[in-house]
Amino acid sequence: QARLVESGGGSVQVGGSLRLSCTASTYIDSNTCIGWFRQVPGKLREGVLVRYRDGLLSYGDSVEGRFTISQDDTENTLYLQMASLKLEDTAMYYCCQSASLSTWTCDEFKNCGQGTQVTVSS
Repeated sequence: QARLVESGGGSVQVGGSLRLSCTASTYIDSNTCIGWFRQVPGKLREGVLVRYRDGLLSYGDSVEGRFTISQDDTENTLYLQMASLKLEDTAMYYCCQSASLSTWTCDEFKNCGQGTQVTVSS
């Protein structure tokens, strides 16, 4: 499995934007599942934006219309572009990859990077 390294986190004010990067040690196969997750202390990890095979996307609550995902195959990098950031977007963001079991089903996302912190302040 590929090693995933996230970067691009930081501090931003409400309404601002950030772009997170997830660089994989190998080519990101479009037939696998890959996505962004986030977690705050004391809460369960939640899906932010997951790309299923064939490019199908699933958005987490409250991010659709604000977050987008893109990929640079030449750099083996997956990006999460975040706009109109809110206080509740503050979290550690993880890039995770898993096998695709069917069109809309992924195996458990166990392969994740170390995370990058996003802090949104007023």
